[in-house]
This record gives sequence, C-alpha cells and structure tokens, in this order.
Amino acid sequence: MIPTKATQTTDQPVNWTNWVGNQSFSCARQFAPADESEIVAAVQDARKSSAQIRCVGAGHSFGPIVETSDTLINFSRMRGVTGVDAERRRVSALPGTLISEFGEPLWEAGLALHNQGDIDTQTIAGAVATGTHGSGLAQRSFSGAVERVRLVTGQGEVLDVDDQQPELLSAAQVALGLLGVMTELELDVVPAYLLAERIEYREYQDVIASWPEAIRRHRHFSCFWMPSDDSAELYGLEVPRGASMTDCCYVKIYDEVDHPADDRVNQGAKRVDRSYRIYPQTFEPNFHELEYMVPAEMAVEAAGAVRDLILHRFPDCIFPMELRTTAADEGFLSPNFERDSGVISISGAPGTDYWPFLRAIDETLRPFASRPHWGKLHFMTRERLEELFPRFDRFVELRRELDPDGVFLNDHLRQLFE
Repeated sequence: MIPTKATQTTDQPVNWTNWVGNQSFSCARQFAPADESEIVAAVQDARKSSAQIRCVGAGHSFGPIVETSDTLINFSRMRGVTGVDAERRRVSALPGTLISEFGEPLWEAGLALHNQGDIDTQTIAGAVATGTHGSGLAQRSFSGAVERVRLVTGQGEVLDVDDQQPELLSAAQVALGLLGVMTELELDVVPAYLLAERIEYREYQDVIASWPEAIRRHRHFSCFWMPSDDSAELYGLEVPRGASMTDCCYVKIYDEVDHPADDRVNQGAKRVDRSYRIYPQTFEPNFHELEYMVPAEMAVEAAGAVRDLILHRFPDCIFPMELRTTAADEGFLSPNFERDSGVISISGAPGTDYWPFLRAIDETLRPFASRPHWGKLHFMTRERLEELFPRFDRFVELRRELDPDGVFLNDHLRQLFE
C-alpha cells in the first residue's frame, strides 16, 4: 500500500511495549490510518501477502493479544465522538476515542455512559474488544452497551452490524479484534447522573457478611482486601494514619444522587460530582493483573478461597485482591455471558517470578466456572473456553467466515480460536 498524505505509517521495524512493560515485540510496520478506506486497503494488502494485522488501543492489556510481527494498527488518527442522539440515548464514536473523551459531550446533551471503571485512558475499541467493565450488579460492561459496530473484515469488506443481525452483534461485542477492524461504534447511554462516593475501612469478615445485601442496595459496592499493612500502598490507596489494614478492606461505595444536597451526601460521602469525574482513579503501572469472573452467587466463596490461598501458601504476595460485581450481557465471548458476575482481580509483582502464584490463583478459581477478562493475564486453553462459553463454537464459525485467511490471528490467539 502507498500511504496517503494523511496517513501516518512507519515502514521500519518498530519496537512496541504495553503500558506496564510486561508485553513487548517488534513489528515490521506501525500504521495509523486516517479513515476507513485506508484500513480496507491495508487489510486487502495483508491478505494478498499472507501477512497479519493486529490493532492496539491504549496498550492497557496485560496479555499478548495485540502482538504481531507484521502490521500493528493504532487509532490515534481516528478519534472523537461523532454523534450524540439524546432522543434515542445513543452515542457514536471512532475507535480511538478515549473513555475520558465521552464525558463532556454526553453531559452537554444531558447524558452519560452507563458505567466506567477506575481507568479512563483506554480507547473505546480496546475496551469493547476485551470486555472492559466497571462495577455494579445492575451495570453492564462497555461491550454490553454496544448497539452498532462498523467492521472491516478479514476480506477487506465493510460490515455495519446492528440489532438487525443479533447473532453477529453478540459475537462482535467482545471479539478481541478477531472479526475485523472496528471503524465506528454506537453505544447505548443513560440520562446524566451525579455520584456520591463513600470510602470505608472495614474488616474482611464484616464486608463479606454484608456483601449480598450491599451489592443490591448500592449502585456500586466493591472492595480491595489487604493481605498486609503494606498492601494499600501498592495501589496508591489512602488509609487512616496508624490504622492496621491487615485482613481488612478498602471499600468503595457509589450511589446515584439527584443533587449535591442529597441526604446521602451527609452520610460520610467523600466526593459528589458528575459520574465521569468520580469514576477515574490513578494507578501506577506497577502490577501485572489476572482477573476472572465467577457466577455472582459464588463470589463470596471464591474470594474466600483466594484469601485462604494467599494467607497460607503465598504470604509474600501482598497485592490487594479486588472484589466487584458486573451485570450479565449477551456477548458470546463476554465473561458475563448470560450471568451476573463476581469479579476477582489479583496481581503479581513486576520483577518477580509471579507465575506459580497466578497459576495457583487460576487453579483455585477454576472450580467456580471462572471466565477471564480478556485484557488481563489468564491461563485459558481451547478446551476450557469450549466448556466455559456456551456460544464459543459459533463465535469461531463466524470468525472463520469473516476472516477465512486468518489475517487477524496471532500465535497466541491462533491456539485458542483458529
């Protein structure tokens, strides 16, 4: 392909590293298309030369899902909200749009994203492709909010997928870039809302005892369990001076309020603000994270099993365990497919051999039908995926139809989805 003047491309080998530094590779070319037509041409060229294409958002995934020795597409030149429909409660955006860039345009139209996570610097395409989520038993992931997606398939064809093709839409909602290159997305949104944030410091057993009621009472109820007094510092969590946090939890509670003078604000709220200002939290890139979803009704038992494992077999592994919930959705590869989830996140320390620890976490959670967050570390095999995802085989069939030559496969994904 001969790049246009608007195209930014590097035809010399490029070394790429993700945000936390645990994934690095060299690719022949990094390509920043200016529009859909350039992506179509790049895919057609790759198909003719039997080359691979992978796409990268903000590089926030911990696993090797974007690795390629050929062409790496980034969306730095395809960024921005392209439309807000207040009547239909929809927002459309280009794939490189950062989650943080939705807040103001939506608020001006009296709208907001359903939900967000702690980090808002991911691209929307990357967040959707990997099933990225926030928390809340009634709150879906970004993928669950997708109502339409525009794709360039592995044959260089353009597909506009919406609810008129429900099966393909469900496959595309969490697809790891395997069905095609996203060029535009449309998300369902909600009326704008304020959040009151409350932080509590409670013993683990107290949090667990109140868990079933709390996750239904509050819009968001989540916690970081601390194995030791040094745990909080690893995630930059503030704790009361002099307080022991060993076997205690940093609890985050978010409730929707109508106005800053809402009565709930006077019950210990730390902050009250627009939703998109409350969600983000700054994390240092000093962790390598594994995250599995278990059925919501098993969350307490699964978290207890992980806690026991850390306390008795891995006392030196002191990163906090995060426990959250998220709502069911219809994405074929979504870890929340047709079930509400309890979300368990645990990290290994960079610079250490944390693999025995994370593998033990994986083995501990396996009896709980645990499904992976696709942007995090995991130990999935093809056989496990076939067991865990009821529509896995259909997803693979659709992948083969849209990308028969495997343009979007890499070595890691080929083992799982070829």
